[in-house]
Amino acid sequence: MEKLRILIADDHPLFRYGIGMLLATTGDLEVVGEAATGEEAVEMAAALQPDVILMDIRMPGWNGIEATQRIARRDGKAQILILTMFKDDASVFTAMRAGARGYVLKDAEKDDLLRAIRAVGRGEAIFSPGIAARMIDYFAMTRPAAREELFPELTAREREVLYLISEGASNSDIAGRLELSGKTVANYVTNILNKLQVQDRSEAIRLARESRLGPEGFGTGESSLA
Repeated sequence: MEKLRILIADDHPLFRYGIGMLLATTGDLEVVGEAATGEEAVEMAAALQPDVILMDIRMPGWNGIEATQRIARRDGKAQILILTMFKDDASVFTAMRAGARGYVLKDAEKDDLLRAIRAVGRGEAIFSPGIAARMIDYFAMTRPAAREELFPELTAREREVLYLISEGASNSDIAGRLELSGKTVANYVTNILNKLQVQDRSEAIRLARESRLGPEGFGTGESSLA
């Protein structure tokens, strides 16, 4: 039986080792490479042509979302399974828009992880149970269809920051979640207030909530967690 060839992209050596040891216990999965940064993941995906890439989100340099986007654009062969501790809606939706086929949390049971790897290798989409339930609930909610026309004066990144603001996130929360500096986030907030012609953060929140801006309204013009 032909084995699924796996590339592990994660900046923690011990975690890569643990995943490698788990996959070594199977007869149908083999690790062909390990990457510690987003750049390495993109380069090794092109060089090794793996079947499945296990991609962490938070890595030095290009993060997992940007690496996923670049790999998906360059070569559609590799199926990407996000393997992370981030379970917020913004991370899930941006990962799927970037081209990931699945999203599993690092605290998943080993059998669930192996099942997810095999499913993604077959071209299926798969999510951790809690995330799948939230996605079903999200799309079941009555809301306007996703539109790029929501706040067209904002960039995709600014719409994402506005969404997080509307969810109650502080600048420091946003900086941590999107891996940006506090100064960069402050600049985004200033730009948002100026473009929306509002006096303060509370008015921006009111506009976002009235428009029902959600993760699907970020757009696809730029990497969402870059």
